[in-house]
Amino acid sequence: MVCQACGQPVETEVRFCTKCGTQVSGPPVAAPPAGYSPPPMYVMPPMMPRVQRNLQALGVLWCIYGAYRVIAGLMGMFFLRAMSMGGFGYNGWHMHHDFGVFGMPWMGALVPVIGTITVIGAALALLVGIGLLSRKPWGRTVAIVAAVLALFKPLLGTGLGIYTLWVLVPAASGLEYDAIADRS
Repeated sequence: MVCQACGQPVETEVRFCTKCGTQVSGPPVAAPPAGYSPPPMYVMPPMMPRVQRNLQALGVLWCIYGAYRVIAGLMGMFFLRAMSMGGFGYNGWHMHHDFGVFGMPWMGALVPVIGTITVIGAALALLVGIGLLSRKPWGRTVAIVAAVLALFKPLLGTGLGIYTLWVLVPAASGLEYDAIADRS
């Protein structure tokens, strides 16, 4: 073959002229054999919007978080009662004599406080989960408030709060949530 631009001889498998750099047309490409069909092209489906894509998982996570708050609160009340009232029901084991401040009977007064905080926190988390799962119009607002409060609860609360705020706070998310909210 010869380059059409400069006349330099070019090998058949080379696509560009080594002298001038012009693209050289190679030998004609053979047609595919009869009965051959190219593999189907994979077309990615369009991405669902952020709220629609994450709302179900967010509602389930809030329900799980509410159950976690109940279990953690009950465990806290149980151990606080045991430490302040003299043990786990065994009369021969008096922890309040061994642990100083933690063994004082006045610590038992915190059990109702922990119980109240547990009930309020769990009820709020379950309300958010149910509101999001059932697409209630008030669900987004309550979820944002609960997410801000959950940011102060280390690890699980902080992670769930950040995830909730990432999904629901942007203005576009508000419009999208309003569009899919159950207005009945």
